[in-house]
Amino acid sequence: MAKHSSLSIRIVEGKNLPAKDITGSSDPYCIVKVDSEPIIRTATMWKTLCPFWGEEYQVHLPPTFHAVAFYVMDEDALSRDDVIGKFCLTRDTLASLPKGFTGWAHLTEVDPDEEVQGEIHLRLEVLPGAPACRLRCSVLEARDLAPKDRNGASDPFVRVCYNGRTQETSVVKKSCYPRWNETFEFELEEGATDVLCVEAWDWDLVSRNDFLGKVAVSVQRVRAAQQEEGWFRLQPDQSRSQRAEGNLGSLQLEVRLRDETVLSSGCYQPLVQLLCQEVKLGTQGPGQLIPVIEETTSTECRQEVATNLLKLFLGQGLAKEFLDLLFQLELGRTSETNTLFRSNSLASKSMESFLKVAGMRYLHGVLGPIIDRVFEEKKYVELDPSKVEVKDVGCSGLHRPQSEAEVLEQSAQTLRAHLGALLSALCRSVRACPAVVRATFRQLFKRVRERFPDTQHENVPFIAVTSFLCLRFLSPAIMSPKLFHLRERHADARTSRTLLLLAKAVQNVGNMDTPVSRAKEAWMEPLQPTVRQGVAQLKDFITKLVDIGEKEELDLQRTLSLQAPLVKEGPLFIHRTKGKGPLASSFKKLHFSLTAEALSFAKTPGSKCVNELNQWLSALRKVSINNAGLLASYHPGIFRGDKWSCCHQKDRTDQGCDKTRSRVTLQEWNDPLDHDLEAQLIYRHLLSVEAMLRKKHQELSGGTEVGMVPTGPGEAPKDPLAALLGVLQDLRVSHSSSLPCLPSSEPHCTLELQT
Repeated sequence: MAKHSSLSIRIVEGKNLPAKDITGSSDPYCIVKVDSEPIIRTATMWKTLCPFWGEEYQVHLPPTFHAVAFYVMDEDALSRDDVIGKFCLTRDTLASLPKGFTGWAHLTEVDPDEEVQGEIHLRLEVLPGAPACRLRCSVLEARDLAPKDRNGASDPFVRVCYNGRTQETSVVKKSCYPRWNETFEFELEEGATDVLCVEAWDWDLVSRNDFLGKVAVSVQRVRAAQQEEGWFRLQPDQSRSQRAEGNLGSLQLEVRLRDETVLSSGCYQPLVQLLCQEVKLGTQGPGQLIPVIEETTSTECRQEVATNLLKLFLGQGLAKEFLDLLFQLELGRTSETNTLFRSNSLASKSMESFLKVAGMRYLHGVLGPIIDRVFEEKKYVELDPSKVEVKDVGCSGLHRPQSEAEVLEQSAQTLRAHLGALLSALCRSVRACPAVVRATFRQLFKRVRERFPDTQHENVPFIAVTSFLCLRFLSPAIMSPKLFHLRERHADARTSRTLLLLAKAVQNVGNMDTPVSRAKEAWMEPLQPTVRQGVAQLKDFITKLVDIGEKEELDLQRTLSLQAPLVKEGPLFIHRTKGKGPLASSFKKLHFSLTAEALSFAKTPGSKCVNELNQWLSALRKVSINNAGLLASYHPGIFRGDKWSCCHQKDRTDQGCDKTRSRVTLQEWNDPLDHDLEAQLIYRHLLSVEAMLRKKHQELSGGTEVGMVPTGPGEAPKDPLAALLGVLQDLRVSHSSSLPCLPSSEPHCTLELQT
């Protein structure tokens, strides 16, 4: 049994932010921290007080986290970024909201006395004596303290207070990981206060000292235990908090916490086998479970359920069969070709998730160079005459206004070039497309052709493929490249318009240039020659794409299985201990590639993909999760001269001064599948609609009671819905018997003493 906690975070937009720049505007972005550790940084939205981000993240984190904080920042090119405001949600608050937090949150001013982080290592003892006992407090070390000085560190010291007496440690210069190893003693008098207060401060020569956090310890508890030792989390001083009132704007968020207790694999086997049996039999079986699951799933959670089912069957090697069953079910209830796969059905949502899980790297190979070229050129492109802006252009040293016709013609040429390059790259990519994706499209093409065999519907199988490939995969990635990890930042207004027009052209090609699509926006007519040519290219591409036999499918899968899957790639800056000369940079740029087996680097780039540091840390943590030799601690600094820069220890082999944070990760589409977790998520959803499942069973069975029908080995149950309800009951019992939680693998030390 294991505990899993995850946060679903959607940062929507901000409004009424204060102007931080002299231009009367701001360049806002958001940083998300879990217990003071930055995990997310959104794109910067330039020159706006009402930014829209629309970015979504899934964060996996330890169940013991305390709070998640959202900081809105203003980016400055020449100085330190300004803090606009923050909003914080504690774990207890999120746990009390089953549907999560949704809505606008007012930003508050960042109070330095609340911005604390890190932990302090204390040893507390009660020593017998006459006439009174003595309380001994040993201040050993601290880690991950907040940097308060301009050099990126602090000059920390500790103040220990009890019963009106105060004692202080020495000051450790330029360190967020100080070690003191100093001991203080206090007499325990009758009637004295029951709280020992330990405060950490940053010493400043000319200004007032900065507060770093405090710990309040119950002396009565220490007296009962005689001795306590451990790491204590530093807490803010609420008595010092003076939150200024004022309009700092608002932030629209959607945040949902999910805690899951994942049982052992054996507990989920009946559920997994039942679902797999349904998919293997397809339409030849009783055919109740998948249609009933779709019928009882609301529109709001259909995407989530589709993703969980898809990942479960992908892990069982049945993704193609699962999608094939959904294709047949939807085709069976569809009579009009123009509505085929256009609704938010389970088939459409599952196929969307499938393409993102199995085809993201393929997408990057096809679209990456075209998207990079659009961002680098930054050309003004517009086809709609009502939106054309006349610009001045240079002509042989003379400036003349550019006519509207010239703008339209130049824009059409640019878009034709981009569209032609994209279609050419797509046509060359048949062999690069994953075998399981090709085989799934083959089944889709085959099923649609069987359903609509008439000559008048000869384009329908092609349109069915393009409805997913172009309309639900390529076009969204073109319009929002950051959300598909094609770019580090969102596009500016000019580039966004170019990408939107290019996406529209791809949609027209995907619709096979139907009269309906042409009639919507007549001003797209200049692209029609390229669109008509693209339709022929796309049909030829699809014909080759779906032409894959069982043997070729197995060979391609075997070849890919021998290659270590790429997790992350891109440039990182490595700190050099010694620069070559006084003017030499202390950083060296190298291009790294991370797989599940190795981390390699080169001096020249193998990819133009740029990754944020938190994405690299998340990726490294994922591939190290099963590393038996994973260190419990590390040095965040470097060994320079004769000591570590972080904690000033002079032993090069000294144990690390900061703990390894291996449990906070960002979810990506290429993450390894966790079969038990996916099964647990499906169980939780089915449990939430159990009443509807029972009602549906009564309708189908004529009111008979639910009962397990015995079957032979490998046989499908005659009443799969009754079998499913029985499996849910067994899993409910298993969860009930596992309520007394097993002790965590991480030591809690004296965390219960924290206040």
